[in-house]
Amino acid sequence: MFTWNSTTVDEFILVGLTGRQDMQILLFIVFLTCYLVTLIGNVLIIWLSNVNPRLHTPMYFFLKNLSFLDICYTSCVVPNMLINFLLVKKTISSNACFTQMSVHMSLGVTECFLLLSMAYDRYVAICSPLHYTKIMHPMLCISMAGACWVGGFIVSLINTVYTLQLPFCGPNIVNHFFCEEPTLLELACADTSLNKTVLFFCAIIVALAPFFIIFFTYANIISSIMKIRTTGGQRKAFSTCASHVLVVTLFYGTIFVIYLRPGTVHVANQDKMATLFYSVITPMLNPLIYTLRNKDVKLALRETTRKKVISYLLS
Repeated sequence: MFTWNSTTVDEFILVGLTGRQDMQILLFIVFLTCYLVTLIGNVLIIWLSNVNPRLHTPMYFFLKNLSFLDICYTSCVVPNMLINFLLVKKTISSNACFTQMSVHMSLGVTECFLLLSMAYDRYVAICSPLHYTKIMHPMLCISMAGACWVGGFIVSLINTVYTLQLPFCGPNIVNHFFCEEPTLLELACADTSLNKTVLFFCAIIVALAPFFIIFFTYANIISSIMKIRTTGGQRKAFSTCASHVLVVTLFYGTIFVIYLRPGTVHVANQDKMATLFYSVITPMLNPLIYTLRNKDVKLALRETTRKKVISYLLS
C-alpha cells in the first residue's frame, strides 16, 4: 500500500461503464462470463505447459508466463468491477485506488516486454533453427522473463511516485470503471504536465519501441520464411507466428489509444472501450487464439486428457 501527504480525498467514486441502472445486471453477467473464460483458458494453458513434455520448450515457457500475467492482469480490474455492477454507489478508497493503478500499470508494462521476448523467441526459432536450443537455453528464458517483471515494476513505481506527489482535493468522481492513471490525473488539483510527459515517454519506451522492434523482427522472420523451399514448411513457420502477431496487434493497438496521444486529448467513452479491450477482452482471447490456431496445444490437450481418462478408468 502507498501513503502520501498531499491527498485529502479519502475515497473516489467510479462512474463505471454506464450510468444506466437497467444495464447493470446484464453487464455483470457478461463480464462474469468473460472473467471465468479468462481464468479457465489461461489456467488450462499453464496446466498443459507443466504436465505435457511436448510443451516443455521456450515458446511455451513464455506462453505460460503470459497466461499467468493475464490472470493477474484481469483480476486486478474485473472482480471490483463486478462488485460495482451490483452497487448503487461505486466507491473505492484512495489507498485501494492508487494501489490498483500501480499494479495494473506494472502488469501492463510487463506484458509489453513479454510480448517482445516472445517475438525474439520466434525470431531465433525461424531465422537460426540449428542454434535454437543453444541460444534459447533455460537460464536465458528465465532471465528474460524476470527482466520483464522487474521492468514492469520499475516503470510503474516511477509513475506512481510522481502521481502520489499530486494533491487530490476534489472532485473525486472518476469517469472510468477502475483507477487508471490518465483518468486520475484529470482530478489532480495541480499542474499535471510533468506527470503526463513522464507517462508519455514511458509509453514510448515500453510500448512504441517494443512494437517497432517486433515489427522489424517479423520483417526478418518473413524474409527467412520466404526462403523455405517447401510450401508445407512455409505454412508451418507462418502458423507458429500468426497467433503471436494477432495478440501483439490487439494489445498494442489499444495501448496506443490511451497512452500515445496528445496530453490534452481525452475522450472518456473511447478511453473506457480501449482500456476494456486490453484489460479484459485481450486476456480472454489470448488462450483462445493460441489454442485454436496451435496444433501442438490441441494435440497436447488431447494426449493429456486421454491419459487422465485412462488413468482414471484403470484406478
